[in-house]
Formats: sequence, C-alpha cells, structure tokens
Amino acid sequence: MSLVAAPSASADTRTAIGAGTGIIFRLKPTPEEHKGYYVCTLTAVGRDSAGNLVGLTNAHCFIDEQGNKLVGDKVYRDASPAGTAAAPAPIPDSRPDLETGAIGTVTYVSTPNNLLNTGPKGLDYAVIKLDESRVAPTNTVGGVTITSIGAPPANGTRMCKQGHRTGLTCGIKLGTHGIWFTHLIWTDGGDSGSPVVAGQTLVGNAWGAQHSSPILSIIDEMNANGGVGAGFHLAS
Repeated sequence: MSLVAAPSASADTRTAIGAGTGIIFRLKPTPEEHKGYYVCTLTAVGRDSAGNLVGLTNAHCFIDEQGNKLVGDKVYRDASPAGTAAAPAPIPDSRPDLETGAIGTVTYVSTPNNLLNTGPKGLDYAVIKLDESRVAPTNTVGGVTITSIGAPPANGTRMCKQGHRTGLTCGIKLGTHGIWFTHLIWTDGGDSGSPVVAGQTLVGNAWGAQHSSPILSIIDEMNANGGVGAGFHLAS
C-alpha cells in the first residue's frame, strides 16, 4: 500500500496589522497617483460581537476641514518604515501599501476631543471594518505587545505608546482631565491613535497634547451605539 502525503496548508499571505500599525487615507486624487493624504496609527485590532475584524484609531483623522465625518473612507496600511523619537518617520515618505490594497472602511466616527476649542468634548475614536481577506491581526507591533485591555493605571505609573511616526515612547501617567487621562508620553503628527499601554495592557488611545481616551470608555460607547465595533475584544 502506498502512502500519499496530505497536502500542506497554504501559507497565510495576508498582511499583519495591529495596534501601532501606521495607516494612510484620504488619498487624492487616487491612491495610485496621490498628491494629498493623511496619516494616523491604529489603536487596536480586534473582533466585535458579530465576528467582524475591527480596527480603531482617532476620530479627528476622519473629519475634514468643513467638519464632515468621513464615514465610508477607505484605509490603507502605511508602507513606509516606522520612525523613532530620535528619527521620526518623515510624513512625505508615507505611501499606501497598494499590493495589499485597501485594508478596511470607516464605519463610525465619534465626537473628536475638541480640547483646543469650544466644541463638544468626545472620546475621539473611529471604527474601521477590516477586510479579512487582506489582513490578519497581530498582537505585537514594534516594541509593544498587547494581551489584555484594562483601565488606566495609578498616577505616576510608567506607560508607553507605539506610533508609526515616533515609535515607542514612554512617560508617567499624570492624572485625569474630564473624560480623558493625561501623561508625559511624547507623540508627533502621524502618531494619532497610537495605543497607550501599561505593560501589555491596552489602556487608551493617544491623540496629542499628552492626552488619551480610556479604551474601556471607548468600548462602552461602542456597545451603546451598536453596529460594527459593539462587543469589541482583542482578536485571538
């Protein structure tokens, strides 16, 4: 009797993305020949209660100059190398990963933080429904691995963020400011949405001016809203 070896499983050719992956969007006039674009960083990649693969980032990434929320926009992975605090990734070098193609579509944009104006104060997050035929979740990006979700730690605790523009930077938690928490973690343009972690626990999203929104508050709001993102938990 001859034995026939079982065919091996095909390799997963999807692009790995996770908390800290850079994204590029609002590519005008086309993704292939763009002259204008915007960049941010993913806060988290997980699943909702319906099983959708979901990415989170900042709301202000998807609000245009007229205040319109850009639900329906396509999102690409930023194929440029991530930077560091000492050598930030040059924004002009950002480019869409056209080989992978659009990795997802924006389905919800919250009220932005409006820290510096008189507008309503929000948690500043956006929900992206990801295309699972193109991307696969990873829990490690750069210097950050995320294994759980939790509340911000006590004041004085060291926390870190992983952003596409300035990489891994760390600083202590200072306190709270309204619905947000404050810290001494360095960020720069393009880091908006960066995951803020205490150890391997995701505690918030960074949006500049040493402020972040608590991830548990974001999840509570998504659950109340329903739809894509409701029931969010880390992807296994």
